[in-house]
Amino acid sequence: MAIPPTEIQKKGQKVLYDYQQRDIDKIFNRLKEFPKKYNLLYQLPTGGGKTVIFSEIVRRYIASTKKKVVVLTHRIELCGQTSKMLTEFHVKNKIINSAVKQLDDQDQYMCFVAMVETLNNRLNDDQLELNDIGMVIIDEAHYNSFRKLFKFFQNCFILGVTATPLSSNMKLPMKDNYNELIVGDTIDSLIKSGFLAKPVIYTYDVGLGSLKIGMNGDYTVKSSEELYTNMMMQDKLLIAYEERSKGKKTLIFNNGINTSIYVYDTFKKAGYPIRHLDNTNSRQEREDILTWFKNTDDAILTSVSILTTGFDEPTVETIILNRATKSLTLYFQMIGRGSRILPTKPQFSIIDLGNNTARFGLWNAEMDWQSIFRSPDFYYDSLVGDEEIERNFKYVLPDDIRKEFAISTDIEFDVEEEYAKTKRYSLRSLTVLEKSIDQHARMCVENSEDVFDARILSRLLDRDIEYRVRRYSYCISKSTKNYRDWLEEDYKRKLRSKINQLFIDV
Repeated sequence: MAIPPTEIQKKGQKVLYDYQQRDIDKIFNRLKEFPKKYNLLYQLPTGGGKTVIFSEIVRRYIASTKKKVVVLTHRIELCGQTSKMLTEFHVKNKIINSAVKQLDDQDQYMCFVAMVETLNNRLNDDQLELNDIGMVIIDEAHYNSFRKLFKFFQNCFILGVTATPLSSNMKLPMKDNYNELIVGDTIDSLIKSGFLAKPVIYTYDVGLGSLKIGMNGDYTVKSSEELYTNMMMQDKLLIAYEERSKGKKTLIFNNGINTSIYVYDTFKKAGYPIRHLDNTNSRQEREDILTWFKNTDDAILTSVSILTTGFDEPTVETIILNRATKSLTLYFQMIGRGSRILPTKPQFSIIDLGNNTARFGLWNAEMDWQSIFRSPDFYYDSLVGDEEIERNFKYVLPDDIRKEFAISTDIEFDVEEEYAKTKRYSLRSLTVLEKSIDQHARMCVENSEDVFDARILSRLLDRDIEYRVRRYSYCISKSTKNYRDWLEEDYKRKLRSKINQLFIDV
């Protein structure tokens, strides 16, 4: 296995990996061909060393052209990290933050690192003027906030870098702002070369029918919180952790602060070491929590999307997606937090509780980024919808429930096969549910001493009933939520009646 790409130092100089050097050469070839007024986008997976690459580009560009460089980020933490990396590449730089009102000392620097909003405000208010800028580098270029600054650098070579060349706003595709995309090594090749940890993926089916899509194209926080704060989902999360990640350093991503607080309470009551972090925490609280997380072997950190960028903790062993997202970028960012490799960590776990793997594919699968860059609308249209994903769910009685029906040998029921029989023999479609009710009733009676025990047992079948009703509704092409809810209530009422009848017959 190769040594991980945490920058190797040799005689005070950074040593780049072959794939990093190869991509830098490609970028400089474009620079020679289009020294200004050219917008180039560069893609490389999270963990591949994008900051290392563009820091070397800055160093070489300044040395060869004597022109200055501006590096733009969208978060204050990234400003500090970027400035530090540039310094390690012997690039003297200055951070333009909210405290910087003027640049009287700009002649002392060849590189400036700035947050997009801060720089935009200064330039629009004519509070400062940047001289002799030849190149602008945009980190996390998929965010659209950077577009507002392009007008100030019209004669520059602009280099955007991202792990996912798909705009955060589907109405503003990246192809409209960049002339070309250069694609770096794939996640799979970086895993095989020993630069990224190998994922072990566990998925748990989750019904997302109650989720709503917001104006940004992703699931709303409100509808997500209603789903993920309910007791069933909290239990599913805890069970998934205990089955797949107990004792491992775990990072849990949620869509909403309330959900994260619920997760914190659930795990705390279960006796597990956990902390909660969101954007309302002070800087000191954040530092204390992250220090605790780093130094605690079996730590669990539950958060909202605050740690998707600018957070690097290689000791993370498990990523739990306790949310669903329609954002490919967010999907890659969340999982990427666990992909850093260590000599003692050749692989990491992904626990998906939002059908995200079914929606986007495996994290380490091959992606046609060029096609996505050129035709983002086609990509969005080709995504598998939630209803289609749920059509492929198969419910299996959990072991603890199966034990309650230990006497029964016949617990399987193929809804589609039974529905096909109704068509073949011209039977009523409701015959399917009637047969299912008969089977469930027998299961309850076989494993009970009296009608009261049987009725109690029947409540354990609620999820199996919901699954069978949903399969039936797909068959008859009538799958509105209200209709399914009515069918479930009618099913349970008839099941109780059938149980009573079977005990009377006995």
